[in-house]
Amino acid sequence: MRKLFSITILLSSMAFLTSCGMTNGGGIKSFNLFTIQNDKELGKQVAAEIDGNKQEYPVLDSAQNPIPYKYLYDMRNKILNSGNVTHKDDFAWRIRIIKDDKTKNAFCTPGGYIYVYTGLIKYLDSEEQLAGVLAHEIGHADLRHSTRQMTKLYGVDVMLSIIAGDRALIKDLTSSIISLKFSRTHETEADKASVTYLCPTDYDAAGGAKFFEKIEAEGGASSPEWLSTHPSPANRIEFFYNQATEQGCTGKETYKSRYQQLVRSLP
Repeated sequence: MRKLFSITILLSSMAFLTSCGMTNGGGIKSFNLFTIQNDKELGKQVAAEIDGNKQEYPVLDSAQNPIPYKYLYDMRNKILNSGNVTHKDDFAWRIRIIKDDKTKNAFCTPGGYIYVYTGLIKYLDSEEQLAGVLAHEIGHADLRHSTRQMTKLYGVDVMLSIIAGDRALIKDLTSSIISLKFSRTHETEADKASVTYLCPTDYDAAGGAKFFEKIEAEGGASSPEWLSTHPSPANRIEFFYNQATEQGCTGKETYKSRYQQLVRSLP
């Protein structure tokens, strides 16, 4: 009955969206075959696959590492309580830290399951920088970019299998979801969302630009592989600062010394 209900919702969504489409911020027609509930269910399933794969995703135990987890959850709460996260009360917004000092990355699954690599935390210099990246990843989930992109990339049969809970298929798709290459439009939308979420806080709302400034200063030598498919760092830096100005953001805090306590608390 549950499977039939999900399929019925999907087919109803398809009929509506095919007839009228959805319009993103740039005015380009796009659509999403997934419902909000589908995002939540898919995210939960993907998170279970990630959490169960300790070899590839060595997640730090939250009970054994209370200091870094409290730090990140406090940061998350500040972002969510900005009043600008559309699905604040819909998604899980659960955080897990992956012990991998070589990977400078973070990602957020559909439904708000957030993963942050220790390599990213140790690479950055201050709290507002990590807040900017974290807000960007929250933006991807809040704007439902993963399921919008999956709707575009995969056929209806695959979508039906995912929503119906095909565990084998979900396992195969987990790595694809994690490394999903968003369009330039999606990246720009998430960058703008990062500034919008941080603007009401005391953080420097252009904190996300600092990550790209570090990459640029190093000549791109330490640039993550995924960055090669994104808009250029120089363009994104300018965009962050322009957005902070246009939105009238006044926060200046970086919490640099406090951030070093976070770095030292990591194993």
